[in-house]
Amino acid sequence: MVISWLDSLALIVFLVSWVGYAGFARRKAKTSNCIARVMHQQRIHWMSQVIAKEIRVAEAALLANLERNIAFFASTTLLILAGVLTLFSQVEKLETVIGSIPFTSSPNHALVQVKLALLAGIFVLAFFQFTWSMRQYGFVNIMIGAAPLDKTGSDKNALGYARQMAVVQDQAAHSYNYGLRSYYYSMAALCWFMHPGMFILASLFVVYTLYQREFNSKAVVAITAAQAYLEKNPAYIGRD
Repeated sequence: MVISWLDSLALIVFLVSWVGYAGFARRKAKTSNCIARVMHQQRIHWMSQVIAKEIRVAEAALLANLERNIAFFASTTLLILAGVLTLFSQVEKLETVIGSIPFTSSPNHALVQVKLALLAGIFVLAFFQFTWSMRQYGFVNIMIGAAPLDKTGSDKNALGYARQMAVVQDQAAHSYNYGLRSYYYSMAALCWFMHPGMFILASLFVVYTLYQREFNSKAVVAITAAQAYLEKNPAYIGRD
């Protein structure tokens, strides 16, 4: 199999974009306001409120709703993965379809299989992330059930326990976010079937879109403003 230099470059740009953005986002989240950073503070406050309640049905319902959303994506990922794997037996027909699309590069039988393998790998990764996220939210449910009762908010051990519940929630949310990012990058990978140049542009566009939504979106501005109001509340507990 011979892969052109443009296809090789496109694949490298894709991988660097994905891994590079993930590392960049983790570092920037430590120093800049973003969804992950502000949500971390709000989770700490939420869990500190949980330990002050005797009845925690509302929290269990909220977490169950989150788990249902993640379960939907996990099951959808399996269906998509099954479809992608089925295409391995229909490569010739897929090549015909690709060849009929205007402005696409000539399909290469072996390269088409590589592209399908890339798509399959993306959705396998997404499935692992979604299922791990579900398990971690399950851990949070158990921790809430075992959480001590502290109505006064003066028990440092109870507050420490609340912070650890927030940390587990953070990890669950990160896994969910990584799974969603896989969907974004799968859209870029689809463009490789058309042309490697489109693959490069789509990879860069995904990075731009993720950055805007996670750091510069209206949702980030609103959540950050809400966090500022929350911190003015005398009962607020959120800073590490």
